[in-house]
Amino acid sequence: MRFLCILALAACGPLIAQKNFTFEAMMQIQRISDPQISPDGKRVAFTVQSVDMEKNTKPRQIWTVDVAGGAPRQLTTQGNNERARWSPDSKRLVFVSDRTESSQVWIMDAEGANAKAVTNIATEAEGVLLFPDGKRVLFVSEVFPECNSEECNKSQLDKEKSSKVKARSYTSLLYRHWDQWQSKRRKHLFVADLEGGTPKDVTPGLKDVPAFSLGGPEGYAISPDGQEICFTMITDNDPSTSTNSDLYTVLANGGDPQRITANLGADTGPLYSPDGKSLAWLAQRTAGYESDRWRVMLMDRASGKTREITETMDRNAGGITWSPDSARVFFTVEDRGRQSVQLINLAGGAARSIVTGSSTFDDVRLAPDAKTMIYTEQNASKPPELYKVSSSGGAPVQLTKLNEPLLSQYAMPVIEEIYTVGADAAKVHSFILKPAGFNAKKKYPVLFLIHGGPQGAWHESWSYRWNPQVFAGAGFVVVMPNPRGSTGYGQKFTDEINSDWNGRVYEDIMSAVDSVAAKEWADTDRFAAAGGSYGGYMVNWMLGHTQRFKAFVSHAGVYDMRSMAGETEEIWFPLWEFKGMPWDNPELYAKMSPSYFVNDFRTPTLVIHGEKDYRVPYGQGLQLFTALQMKKVPSKLLVFPDEGHWVLKPQNSELWYRSFLDWIGEWTKEKPKETGK
Repeated sequence: MRFLCILALAACGPLIAQKNFTFEAMMQIQRISDPQISPDGKRVAFTVQSVDMEKNTKPRQIWTVDVAGGAPRQLTTQGNNERARWSPDSKRLVFVSDRTESSQVWIMDAEGANAKAVTNIATEAEGVLLFPDGKRVLFVSEVFPECNSEECNKSQLDKEKSSKVKARSYTSLLYRHWDQWQSKRRKHLFVADLEGGTPKDVTPGLKDVPAFSLGGPEGYAISPDGQEICFTMITDNDPSTSTNSDLYTVLANGGDPQRITANLGADTGPLYSPDGKSLAWLAQRTAGYESDRWRVMLMDRASGKTREITETMDRNAGGITWSPDSARVFFTVEDRGRQSVQLINLAGGAARSIVTGSSTFDDVRLAPDAKTMIYTEQNASKPPELYKVSSSGGAPVQLTKLNEPLLSQYAMPVIEEIYTVGADAAKVHSFILKPAGFNAKKKYPVLFLIHGGPQGAWHESWSYRWNPQVFAGAGFVVVMPNPRGSTGYGQKFTDEINSDWNGRVYEDIMSAVDSVAAKEWADTDRFAAAGGSYGGYMVNWMLGHTQRFKAFVSHAGVYDMRSMAGETEEIWFPLWEFKGMPWDNPELYAKMSPSYFVNDFRTPTLVIHGEKDYRVPYGQGLQLFTALQMKKVPSKLLVFPDEGHWVLKPQNSELWYRSFLDWIGEWTKEKPKETGK
């Protein structure tokens, strides 16, 4: 199979739109995701999420579009709907919906008619997959592990709801995760007939199945013959200190699970080849290190022999897709702020690029005849839309244009990039987004955004949090450095932040600041910096180490390393990053903790945190704000009681953006020019 290499080139024509992009405009965007091509290759089902500001909700509906082209059609209108999966004959769609205020598996005609519920399980359903025979579904439900019947689970739920005591009690770690406390329930896999009957728990026990993802895709798959299920599970006694998930298989009608991997790092995202002879998945080799390189692994199911097929690639892989003939594997690769689609022929040869350019490409789906490929494309100037390309050649065809009428009203500048020399003479990459109508002869305020992770990166992709177009629309030149620790620049570059959160990475960031400061258009008296998570930590560090900025925004940032280690939930993180707990390595914790440098805090700072943030608990934000207030540094605290590590609710997001822009705008106002007497 041969696909044309696609180059996404930025147009250089004059801007027609006049309005600056705003938060209000961003909230009108139709958010496309999860494309699924029908078995007959004629249609693509996908989900579209919209925002209802008045109701403070983000409903998700199911749409379809013909592969041959034409206007997309909305199939559902009630509740939230997701994970549409085609029946083998392409005549029906199975999906998950909460239209009856309970998340259940549903089925409907391919045109959206005759919708009916497949399940009515008290513990609800999510993550549905359809068996190849089209007669059964696999889904996830969070049940009480001691129960072996629907009646038992319902009784336990009723007791919880009616109890006046809401206390929690634990005897082990991971007692909370991200934004939820661990309950008495566990996620199990269930199989149910489409025509009714009692769903069967095929993974009974005390463990969560599938295990929560460490960054990979979903954790379960069905074999092509429908006889076997592969899933991800963590079996270590203390999941708070382990990143070691393994792959297991179980018969579709139940039985004893069999462990099929013995890797010390994470294994996740299993996907059977269409002929059922092979299994592909993503893996990390290093125990306890959640930012190790993601590799594509392959197992021969008959012999159990395993090999890595991306061993020559020093980049993170993801998004695995099989060719219909089981001879090739497609996957995505992160590289220097972009994401391309690569192909490896299993008969031999190196990986080659299939879809590449200054964008993020994802969600690759192949028609059964292998003549058409569907994918999503997005970048910093446009949200995801669906595209197709033919194996016979030719330019890609855009299948959906849901956001073009809206975005055509706004100026959407194209992102640029620079390279600077950081610590140890390393080459440091940064993205820059300038305001619409940018004039190099004018002076502009500059906003530096520090990404989280710390092993993460800014990408040529669209975001609804920290959207650079909104900041540029407010008049700022936005600079997004990818310093030491960033992914997509080789594993060594990523690893060099380990146990060095404030050394080389700080120098890398300041090299970008120096480079921008030398630009004619940069107003060095109006520099601001902001970041979330690790980015918030770096802002907190900069508070005590530089006076070059007029304002800071610290969102969910680590302030005191010692207390953070005792508050966070994924204990493997401090164990790896700081070589132990505070009592094991007190010198390193002290060296990297912003709380030791409070006496040097001077810069006005907005502190933002969510009370349900269990990754960086909000006590970190409270401590920072207390220190700023005690030192009489201009500061403001914004706390969201109903948000976690990210601010997601529409009205909360509106307040977040307004508070952010008001704060940095207040401190970076252009000074009035002096006039002669």
